[in-house]
Parts: sequence; C-alpha cells; structure tokens
Amino acid sequence: MPEDFHFLLLPGFSALGFMSAVEPLRVANRFRAQLYRWHVLSLDGAPVAASNGIPIAAEAACADVERVDTVFVVAGFDPLACYTRALADWLRGQHRHGATLGGIDTGSFVLAEAGLFAPTHRLTLHWEALAAFRERYPRLSATQELFETGERRITCAGGTASIDMMLDLIGRRHGADLAAAISEQFVVSRIRQRSDSQRLEIAARYGVHNRKLIQVIGTMERNMESPPGPDALAAEVAITRRQLERLFSTTLDDTPTRFYLNLRLDRARELLQQTDMSVASVCVACGFESPSHFSRTYRARFGVSPRGDRRATR
Repeated sequence: MPEDFHFLLLPGFSALGFMSAVEPLRVANRFRAQLYRWHVLSLDGAPVAASNGIPIAAEAACADVERVDTVFVVAGFDPLACYTRALADWLRGQHRHGATLGGIDTGSFVLAEAGLFAPTHRLTLHWEALAAFRERYPRLSATQELFETGERRITCAGGTASIDMMLDLIGRRHGADLAAAISEQFVVSRIRQRSDSQRLEIAARYGVHNRKLIQVIGTMERNMESPPGPDALAAEVAITRRQLERLFSTTLDDTPTRFYLNLRLDRARELLQQTDMSVASVCVACGFESPSHFSRTYRARFGVSPRGDRRATR
C-alpha cells in the first residue's frame, strides 16, 4: 500500500518548503512505482495562496478529513494568524488517532500552540523565527537543525531542507540507494544530515576569517539579553580592547559596540514582527537598559518606532 502524506497549507505558506517536500515523493514513485501518495488540505477547502501569491488547490478542508497517517502543517511568516480552536481540536484528534504530526518552516508554531509538543520532543523551524519561538515556548526544545525526526513528530526548517528531510524518511523506509538516486535528480551534490547548519557559518556570513573575530561574533549572537561589554569580549579571546576594535575596524569597517547594537536591534525587530511580546519585554530580551533608549536607537536604525514597525507589519 502506498504511504500517505497530508499537507495542511496555511495562508502565506512557504511554497519552496512545500514543493521541496512533495517532489522527492514524486521522484520516488517514478523509480519504484506507487510508494507514496500526497494530499493537500486547507482550512476551508478553498485554494491557498503561498507567500509568493501563487494559489495551490486543496482537495478538502482539514475538518472534513477524519483520519490521516501523517500530516505536515506548512506555514510562513505569520503562522498563528489563522490559528483557531477548531484547528487545534482537529490536530489533537489526529494525534489521538495515532497520526504522525509534522511542521514545515514555521508550522511548529501551530503544533506548539495546540500543546502537541512535550518538553522531551526535539523540534526545529526556520532560523529566522527561532528566537520568537523560544520566547513564546521557553519549555520546548527548539533546535537549529535542518530537520528533527522523532516518535510521531517530524519538523523541518523549510526551504530546501524539506528535500533533506524527505530523503532521510525515504532512505529509512526504502534504502539509501533510492534516496541517493532521488537526490541526483535534483542536482543535489550530497544529502545533508539533520545536524547540518541552517545558516551560513559566521565566516561566510560576514566574510571574516580571523578566528578570534569569529569567536567574538558568536558570543554576541548567543548573548542578546545580557550583552557583555567590549572589555569582556576582548578578554574572552585573550586580546586587548584596542586590538578588538582594530579587528572590527579593519575587517568589518565597524566598531564592536555598534556591530553588537545592530545585532540586538535585528533580533528585536524579529521579535516585534513575529511575536505578541510587549515592546517592554522585547526591550529586556534584547539587552536594552530602558524603553526610551530602545525606542530611540530602533528609530535611528529602521526609521520607525518599535510600535510603528509592528503596526506596519500587522
């Protein structure tokens, strides 16, 4: 019997994440007859527009489907915009019936909001939404892996990571040779492992190669709420503050203080646009001394106040 996958598409879902999950199933069928079937669901049975505006037809509304074997919630930038009690009840019902539940891109938000992750579950989602997820669900174990597969839970960062997730599932069920053959059809040089990083490494992202500078930037990215000062950052890599400032100046044309401030402002913008955290809470989470200082520096960076930016996004 073919294995069935259902995909529940939410408005504004990631088209790349969805198609990257479906295409490996199609190619698997090309090589080995009918191994898989896939079905598209929406909240109301009507076509759903992806984040790029292209509508995808649905076979049915999720509420009209009594039982599924595996269902992936595929979401995009604002995953909880269409969250309802009815949706949560349907997902919980599928869980009670023994279904495997998955999230693609930011679909993990929907499963978490419905209470379908335990603290022992490892889950992942798109890196851009990771900070917002951790703030909203601090007890859950969200990782930066490309995908996470566990007992009746499968989550994926979306984008091309959906290919890697599906190749992993296909390889487990039907062998590594089939997974490799499918990978070649997509001109993918290698099948990435679960633990491969979602983002470019710091060296590639910022175009830096100095080991000490890379270490300092890593420390900055890990410490947003209580940012260490320049002296502490310099001491961590056993150089003086002046040497640290010279490294930032010659390599990044910036100062450590301004670079760190911009990192924290970028994180603040993610939280404002992707969560319902108050401005005061975002201010604290990103290490600002006072709301007035936060608002002033935010406006200087983005040309709009934190509240104004949130209103424009919504």
